[in-house]
Amino acid sequence: MEETNYYVIKKKAVPEVLLKVLEVQKLLDSKQAVSVLEATETVGISRSSYYKYKDDIFPFYAKQKGRNITFVIEVNDQPGVMASILQIFAEYNANILTIHQSIPINGKGLLTVSVDIVSEQTNISVMIQKVEKIESVSYVKIIAME
Repeated sequence: MEETNYYVIKKKAVPEVLLKVLEVQKLLDSKQAVSVLEATETVGISRSSYYKYKDDIFPFYAKQKGRNITFVIEVNDQPGVMASILQIFAEYNANILTIHQSIPINGKGLLTVSVDIVSEQTNISVMIQKVEKIESVSYVKIIAME
């Protein structure tokens, strides 16, 4: 039996054909296209490409209530950074489950934050982008999700 692994990667790292498979699925789901042929022609891929990958890629929707996500966030050792991050989580209705902060080394520290998504309206992608825009944040990575 083949082991299935899942990865969360940024859109810029996804090959164009896979993004077009998502576009086809979106057209079909929204009824903007009545057939796979119509949808694939609209986005510019072959039907065989769509069928080859359709079960292997799906958008990262974290708009489901009760979803737990664990992040690792690298930050500069400056006052108020954690407060800014927690404020963003609060804005997006992410209930904090755990927080672990490493001792800063060379001016950098790691935060491990686990959250429970308590609102179906929470857009995790936008929330992550907002955290990444904080000047003292180096990166945000999702390390676990259930």
